[in-house]
Amino acid sequence: MAHPEALDGSNAPAHATVIAKAARTAILQGFIGSLLMVVGSVGVGWLASSSALIRTPLFIMARTSPVGVILCTVMLCLGALLLLRSWLRIAQRIGGWNGSAHPVLRRALWMWSVPLMFSLPLFSRDSYAYIGQGRLMEQGVDPYTNGISALSNYFSLGPDKMWTEAPTPYGPLWLWFEQGAVWLSAGVPEFALVPFRLAALAGVLLLAVYVPRLAALHGVNPERALWLGVLNPVLLFNFIASAHNDSLMLGLVVAGLYFASVKRPVLGIVLITASIAIKPITLIALPFAGLLWAGARAGWGRRMICWTATLALSMGLLAATGMVNGLGFGWLGALQTPGAVWIWYAPVGLLAHTAGFVVGLFDGPGVPVTDVIQTIGTAVSALAIVWLAVRTPGRGIAMRAPTDGESEFNKTVLRRMAWAFAAVVVLAPVIQPWYMVWLLVFFTVTGIADGPQLRTVFYLTAFFTLIALTDQLSVFPWIPLAVVRGVAIAIAVLFIAYLVFYDKKTHVLFRPRRGILKFKPKP
Repeated sequence: MAHPEALDGSNAPAHATVIAKAARTAILQGFIGSLLMVVGSVGVGWLASSSALIRTPLFIMARTSPVGVILCTVMLCLGALLLLRSWLRIAQRIGGWNGSAHPVLRRALWMWSVPLMFSLPLFSRDSYAYIGQGRLMEQGVDPYTNGISALSNYFSLGPDKMWTEAPTPYGPLWLWFEQGAVWLSAGVPEFALVPFRLAALAGVLLLAVYVPRLAALHGVNPERALWLGVLNPVLLFNFIASAHNDSLMLGLVVAGLYFASVKRPVLGIVLITASIAIKPITLIALPFAGLLWAGARAGWGRRMICWTATLALSMGLLAATGMVNGLGFGWLGALQTPGAVWIWYAPVGLLAHTAGFVVGLFDGPGVPVTDVIQTIGTAVSALAIVWLAVRTPGRGIAMRAPTDGESEFNKTVLRRMAWAFAAVVVLAPVIQPWYMVWLLVFFTVTGIADGPQLRTVFYLTAFFTLIALTDQLSVFPWIPLAVVRGVAIAIAVLFIAYLVFYDKKTHVLFRPRRGILKFKPKP
């Protein structure tokens, strides 16, 4: 899966110099794109309703007039799409995937990420829900049974109305972090955002360290994995620009899986448990961590012991945190919170709500039909997790048999885990863009081949970039949202069509040919 050397016979230092020069334009283009996104966020990024920034001349000019909002929307879209093109081009400019590419990719990660740390929250206002949940914790209100609407003047934070009545779906470690962020900021929303951005950056840094290491354990090129799984613009948009806690959740679980793979299971399980204590979806990783602990030659007896020990250690740590904060395992009851909505491109959500709508047209039980279909999807995903965890590794989805070596066994286990997460995502009624990032990282560390698999990543990256740019834009009620969204859709669709069909450099990547190998930098 690794690409051959771009320069035959060149030594490492010369190659490092050549690829650094070759990638310079792509890195700079992405840096400019990130800066444009920061400027655009002034007009359409999310602000707390009570923010003092809205009363400053710059924000008044950018947010209160149609011209200012549309101009900021144009800059945001062009910036994000430039970053998408830069990500595609940097792989072409590097040419060969060897150790000399690592510092170039690391430089690109810093130059693309650091500007986004200074933007207003983009594409999501979950960070304001985090602040509200932190205030609930400060006031001693159980966030597992109360939404942030229990706060006085909660609307001044500007959270998504969809979640104001819903209990928090996050674990106890994240609740403590939210409480600490609110305490440190003295209740000022702009200051409270800083810890969340730092947590998101920490998650990306963990991924930058452990995705290449975990990939290398499985014979997958680590530099290519770093580019494909960590520098992906959808990851940067949703983890850095949006400040989602999924960043730290994913970074911790990947680090935990790495240590479990190198036979440090206790440390690995502790890290995975920390990930669960941020967002409990990573409970899915526990049975697969138990398999890594058991090893390639383990029989059913040893597997059962390792599964039991993994569960006992993880649940023991979670029980201890529940005792300390007095909330116990309250997060279990809130696990269904994200499933309370649906989205049109989620197959199960679309099927369930279309069927319910049709049945309702004929005076039938439309809502129960919708609920039954969504429940079936959840049940099938749960069965898929069990099947993938207990079936003998080495026989099944996309993996060769047998798995005699420890490395191949570990690769098989993690590939099955990736499919388990995929089952949960695909069979859910809602698929958020950052769910794609989970799957991208899990599949990357076990290998995404050139050809159809890599092109699928390119198309999904383009699609979820389009979704991000056209979904959640913060626009005042007197600004015509349809016009602003229409501008965003037009720019995004035209730019992506250009990349796919007309751009002489990038269109080859979306066709059935190995476009990345076509460019060879010259010394």
